[in-house]
Amino acid sequence: MAKSKLLNIDSLSFQGIDEDAELIPLMTPEDEEEINKEELPEILPILPLRNTVLFPGVVIPITAGRDTSIKLINDANSGNKVIGVVAQKDEDVENPGVDDIYKTGVVARILRVLKMPDGNTTVIIQGKKRFKIKEVISEKPYMTAAVEEVPEVRPDVKNAEFGAITESIKDLALQIIKGSPNIPSEASFAIKNIDSPSFLINFVSSNMNLSVEEKQKLLKTNNLKTRALDTLKFMNVENQKLELKNVIQSKVQSDMSQQQREYFLHQQMKTIQEELGGATNEDEMEEMRVRAKDKKWDEKVEKHFTKELAKMQRMNPQVAEYSIQRNYLDLFLDLPWDEFSKDKFDLKRAKKILDRDHYGLDDVKERIIEYLAVLKLRNDMKSPILCLYGPPGVGKTSLGRSIAEALGREYVRISLGGLRDEAEIRGHRKTYIGAMPGRIIQSLKKAGTSNPVFVLDEIDKLSNGHNGDPSSALLEVLDPEQNSEFHDNFLEMGFDLSKVMFIATANSLSTVQPALRDRMEIINVTGYTIEEKVEIAKQHLLPKQLKEHGLTKEHIKIGKAQLEKIVEGYTRESGVRGLEKQIAKMVRYAAKNIAMEEKYSIKISNQNIIEILGSPRMERDKYENNEVAGVVTGLAWTSVGGDILFIESILSKGKGNLNITGNLGKVMKESATIAMEYIKANAEMLDLDPEVFEKYNVHIHVPEGATPKDGPSAGVTMLTSLVSLFTQRKIKKSLAMTGEITLRGKVLPVGGIKEKILAAKRARIKEIILCEDNKRDIDEIKADYLKGLTFHYVKEMKDVIDLALTQDKVKNPKEL
Repeated sequence: MAKSKLLNIDSLSFQGIDEDAELIPLMTPEDEEEINKEELPEILPILPLRNTVLFPGVVIPITAGRDTSIKLINDANSGNKVIGVVAQKDEDVENPGVDDIYKTGVVARILRVLKMPDGNTTVIIQGKKRFKIKEVISEKPYMTAAVEEVPEVRPDVKNAEFGAITESIKDLALQIIKGSPNIPSEASFAIKNIDSPSFLINFVSSNMNLSVEEKQKLLKTNNLKTRALDTLKFMNVENQKLELKNVIQSKVQSDMSQQQREYFLHQQMKTIQEELGGATNEDEMEEMRVRAKDKKWDEKVEKHFTKELAKMQRMNPQVAEYSIQRNYLDLFLDLPWDEFSKDKFDLKRAKKILDRDHYGLDDVKERIIEYLAVLKLRNDMKSPILCLYGPPGVGKTSLGRSIAEALGREYVRISLGGLRDEAEIRGHRKTYIGAMPGRIIQSLKKAGTSNPVFVLDEIDKLSNGHNGDPSSALLEVLDPEQNSEFHDNFLEMGFDLSKVMFIATANSLSTVQPALRDRMEIINVTGYTIEEKVEIAKQHLLPKQLKEHGLTKEHIKIGKAQLEKIVEGYTRESGVRGLEKQIAKMVRYAAKNIAMEEKYSIKISNQNIIEILGSPRMERDKYENNEVAGVVTGLAWTSVGGDILFIESILSKGKGNLNITGNLGKVMKESATIAMEYIKANAEMLDLDPEVFEKYNVHIHVPEGATPKDGPSAGVTMLTSLVSLFTQRKIKKSLAMTGEITLRGKVLPVGGIKEKILAAKRARIKEIILCEDNKRDIDEIKADYLKGLTFHYVKEMKDVIDLALTQDKVKNPKEL
């Protein structure tokens, strides 16, 4: 049923009628019979209606707006109150003529004429009979026409089919009224109280939501039964639409209710925040706009920020994306776009700071001073990417802080040890829940400048995971040609890293990806000598531990000799981390006695060291005597610095088998095989009987069997051991050696020379045999490290034998 039609009947029919006015009753069968008996006038004034079709018996209110219509109503109201009502074909025609109206209409009686407060005239009319215009007589001052009655074919009152149709119309009308929340329930009373079948059909037809053309078609239908069937069809369609509408509304009702509830709650929260003095969403966005004005970003970045801020403004604050967008814009505002700290180009001051904080490390310090010098001259140089490579505890990480202070830059550090997620470097995309920028961008935000000193600690300990390869993500960060537009997934914009000074640290380069290694300048930070460790302990470690334990230098004094004893007896390392722990133990000894008010020795003696630290666990690597054939001292490199190792060999009766033990790797075992084959091939030169190789088994062993050992540098040591064994000649005293050997009898260079020399000095070695090509490594080492050492450079294994073996036989030589 049409909502608007029934509302018009209910409200407009009685609008403006005073309380004493007579109510207009619904048409009864008796009223209908009386109307049918009435004679139709031959000439009627014709009133065209817009959007309305009047049916017989139906009461409707109409508002007269045209001057012609108002005059017609006034004249008719003064006369017999009978007018002819027709529908207008086109509602837009202001003054309809004969061709603009339908020819079939309804005779109507004026029941009330009301003057409305807005000046319009509202008239309530009731339809009587249908008529047809035969001829228009006049059009001025309003249209009059000659009409004739259109008789209606009505079925018999007892017709069962017609009765069923009218009952269906009544039931369906009540169903539609009940199903539509917009039709007042009073309409159902009107339907129930209609007794006349024809009036029921006309009443329902008049109030259905149909077009003027469809209603006019119903009005023209002469057969009442046919009109009833057509009306029922239209009602079924309307009922189906209503049911579908109700189903759709019920589905969306809960969603709409939830949204409305959230909206009202949000509005309440907003009001509460305002009352408490908190910032609303609009205040936050305005604050962002103000902050953006002070940023030093280029047009591209500014345009992107403005676009993202507008996007946030359009968002509902309740959705999850709103907080992500706010975090994104906060990051944009916090990042130091084109904000740089001013470099300090006082090279003497920089050198003083580096020397103050770190003893030794001359190569690194020199490289930093060179960089500062070039930057001072050019002022636009791209920052270098340095990789400090060396054993643990030598000060690689702490160098970064000193470099930052020397340059006058901010210092940031991230540890890459165990990192296995590529997103930690490049960040997550904004679409993910909990998305955040990578560690690089986060650290720059923390630094507040675009040119800090950035330490990438433990770059060799990156690992691969199922979330990508972080070392590959670092390729863009550490490439001077690419990092001017570093792309972070969260930021979605290129950020300039070219002014950042990256310093990577690593203990071993073997695990660093070759492409990554190629992008860095490798600086080898070697271990310290005993003398350097003593100086570091005196100048840095002891004062630091005294400060941390709340003591002063008056509470405990450790002399250089005692510091040297701690270094030699309680630490075996290239760095000073273990040494610092032992000094901390000494300081705690003093702190405990002071706190307990007990007497103690302020000046530490050797005996005090043993009492506090226990018996020395790592006495100096002692050189073995040369009284036994086949025992030779070699030099080795380990991850914690240099060391000496002993190669032992022995003969036993057998069939010439070679056994090798001592937890050795494949390369080291091959060195022993090469040495053995060389001796067999050159037996005559060595004055050996070839048959001896068939009569005896040879066993080579390297002590400390629990420690894995590998590498080619023990080749010359194994050769010397075997020659000493077969000739029973003594090895020269206080001699050590290192070098790789070949089957041709050549000696090849090896690495780790500085660490090996430090180990030799600790063991009181006086002479060292090296490959001639290793002379360049010796030339690079400070002269202080080389005091008391004699170097012999060789090219062939024959030279090694001549230098290493004396002509004297060992004690109790074996007869072969």
